[in-house]
Amino acid sequence: MNKVFFGIILGGVLGIFDGLSALLSAPEVRPQIAGIVVGSTIKGVLTGALIGFFSRKVNSLPLGILFGAAVGLGLAYLVVLAGNPYFLEIMLPGGALGLIVGYATQKFGRPARSRGAVSSPSREG
Repeated sequence: MNKVFFGIILGGVLGIFDGLSALLSAPEVRPQIAGIVVGSTIKGVLTGALIGFFSRKVNSLPLGILFGAAVGLGLAYLVVLAGNPYFLEIMLPGGALGLIVGYATQKFGRPARSRGAVSSPSREG
């Protein structure tokens, strides 16, 4: 699976758990959990896509982890800026998501195939 697609899938799955973590860290948000999970999943998919594109261009595990953390924390901070009072409850899972996706895309995602790699059969005759 190429790095971009792998990042999107992993980011989406981890985004679900990111949203569900609100039940543990702030149980009073239980009535809004469906919206939180949907929003966190979208944020995870976006995080995974950005990290996947970066990982496709830059083949470095330390830089992938650093970029992943920056993207995860940056997108989580945008949620906090929207007026959410749960700073740590949003920033910690968002940063963890970015770290994990940054590591995994560098370590396990395959580079995209180059467009010129497809060979046509030769016509010898």
